[in-house]
Amino acid sequence: MRHVVLVSLLVLFGTVNATARSLEAIRQRGALTLCAHPNALPFASKSDAVPGFQVEIARALAKQLGVSLEQHWVINSFQYRRADCDIVLDAIADRAALAEVGLRTSRPYYRSGVALAVGAESSAASLAELGPGRRVGVQVGSIASMTLGKRGVETSPFAFEDDIMDALAKGEIAAAAVTPATIGWFNRAHPDGRVHPIPAFEDDPNLNWNVAVGMVSPDDKLRQGVDAALEALLADGTLARIYARYDIELQPPQ
Repeated sequence: MRHVVLVSLLVLFGTVNATARSLEAIRQRGALTLCAHPNALPFASKSDAVPGFQVEIARALAKQLGVSLEQHWVINSFQYRRADCDIVLDAIADRAALAEVGLRTSRPYYRSGVALAVGAESSAASLAELGPGRRVGVQVGSIASMTLGKRGVETSPFAFEDDIMDALAKGEIAAAAVTPATIGWFNRAHPDGRVHPIPAFEDDPNLNWNVAVGMVSPDDKLRQGVDAALEALLADGTLARIYARYDIELQPPQ
């Protein structure tokens, strides 16, 4: 799944041919521009009532930089390439890969990856305890799918993580290989049927990664400003509180 997430970001942007963006220019304009999906909770949404943690984090960053936040809503590669983005959130902190498409990263601020969730009624405390013949829901073609296949675990493929969680809630699968954000959002929406993660992929570097702010051709002052803003938001608990509103625990990067 790490590969899928990273490739998705690269495909969406293609090669960015953007001139360097300065912190001074952003302050003169009075706004920092975020590119995000308009209907992808818990990540982002057009809804002011529940904007998603990407939008909330971007607002907090903009405030630290002394500007407002503007959003460009994008859902495909054509829109991404035409949008005038300053930043994207949840960029995997792979500096070399992102540099190839004109993106540079901030300091990492969050540790994400793939977790294995089981239902509230499950007594399994590990992948091995799921038992033979119990299927794990996975995204089609994901590294999690391949990893579990190599371990001899039976899987059921799905197109989207929301579909995997629905199948878990219905008892159609024994566990779900999804991101912590998906688990948290499901639990927020289903307080009486909360799922919980069990150990499965903690030692697999392909299924764990650091998250950073992706910036489109920033100058050094903008990168330094975003890094300083993240430091402040981590130190005063703002990032932890934002994630907590979506039932997600802020995990420190490694």
